[in-house]
Amino acid sequence: MLASRDHLLATHEQFRKLVQEHTQYEQRLSSLTHKRYLTDDEKLEEVRLKKLKLRLKDQMESIERQYKDHVSHGQVA
Repeated sequence: MLASRDHLLATHEQFRKLVQEHTQYEQRLSSLTHKRYLTDDEKLEEVRLKKLKLRLKDQMESIERQYKDHVSHGQVA
């Protein structure tokens, strides 16, 4: 639900930081994928960034689920 994500971006500091970090990793991955060839270090970085992005996505989804649970129980602050 986009509205919950917008609300979390506006009110939840940890969620906002996770989104910013996720965006930074996405931008770096994008710069790597536009290269014709990757060095061994860049290949390792690419794998590491993908794992980090996935971890952040899982954390963001967990926060969104908690928010939705609170909304469904009328407990939003």
